[in-house]
Amino acid sequence: MGHVIGLIDSGCPAVEMMGLTTGRPLGALPFGGRYRLLDFSLSNMVNSGLRTVGIITPFHYRSVLDHLRAGKEWLLDRKTGGLFILPGYGREGKSLRFSLRDLVFNADFFHKDRAEHVIMSCSNLVINIHLAEAVEFHVGAGADATLIYLDAAGAVQEEPQGLFVESGKDDRIRAIEAKPGPGYKLFLDMLVIRKKFLWELLQSRGPAPEVDLLAVLRELLAEARVLGFPFSGYVGRVYSVQSYFRCSMDLLQPHIRQELFMGPRRIHTKIADNPPTRYGARALVTNSLVASGCKIEGRVENSIIFRNVYVSPGAEIKNSILLQKSWVGKNACLENTILDKFVRVKDREQLQGNEESPVVIAKAALGKTGGEIA
Repeated sequence: MGHVIGLIDSGCPAVEMMGLTTGRPLGALPFGGRYRLLDFSLSNMVNSGLRTVGIITPFHYRSVLDHLRAGKEWLLDRKTGGLFILPGYGREGKSLRFSLRDLVFNADFFHKDRAEHVIMSCSNLVINIHLAEAVEFHVGAGADATLIYLDAAGAVQEEPQGLFVESGKDDRIRAIEAKPGPGYKLFLDMLVIRKKFLWELLQSRGPAPEVDLLAVLRELLAEARVLGFPFSGYVGRVYSVQSYFRCSMDLLQPHIRQELFMGPRRIHTKIADNPPTRYGARALVTNSLVASGCKIEGRVENSIIFRNVYVSPGAEIKNSILLQKSWVGKNACLENTILDKFVRVKDREQLQGNEESPVVIAKAALGKTGGEIA
């Protein structure tokens, strides 16, 4: 799709993340044993034929640069087009999806490309979608903007940081609201927009206000041609610790893994050359995802284990997420727990939460305990 470019916001609306996004934007949060959240949005664009993608970063962008590098794994290390890292000018902790200020100050990204349309996406989505179908619908209908929404059966539940849309039989969006009403659908924080329409909209708003693009589109529903495009597959939205834990545990269901990772459109990520995971003589692993480079000596059940994690003999891990290079001591017990990178749990330590309120040990805790959790 040479007439389309992509734009991803790596800092998306979120509520309490309990330290998991300290020093990293939400889009750079590790997910699923080997990925980061922004891998899904970026892979969806590349798999749909986009060859020019910009990523707006907040000020703590080191983890984004380290992960993406030149974009080789996404086939974006190109002479023309490719991957563009764009600075974010909005305030930290913003609740905006697509800040007009960020768009205005990165206007060169739009001007230097001849594309006629822009796909915009937040980076907190766990989804595998063929965006070319949405673009085809958008262009064929002559839309100014096309909002992608979840076409799910039954009543839509209210979600924190969520937006909901109402569309008619002609696919035209009639309302965009923070709370769902009868017949409303969850907006998936993805849209296709005509570049010319977007630029006219930005110019009409004056000197780069801190306003969400969706708020502006809401005001223009009566005069602009804003349509809706349905998606009926699996979608995970990460906006809190609870939603991160829930979406991660969803990966343990075979049909969800099949839809996300086993189809023709693969989710790309940074390659790490690690040896295979080594399992000890008394290791027992059931219904879990274990990445490469680990050493498992204890019991792991219904859990997600990232690269280079060590589980000592006698340790029990249940319904938990252990990020890269975490270490669990002998006879320790973890249940409904999230360990950030480099966390060390002492021998015989017990950490237990529940599905709605998992225990979170953030990377920042390392400096307080000399590398161990007391």
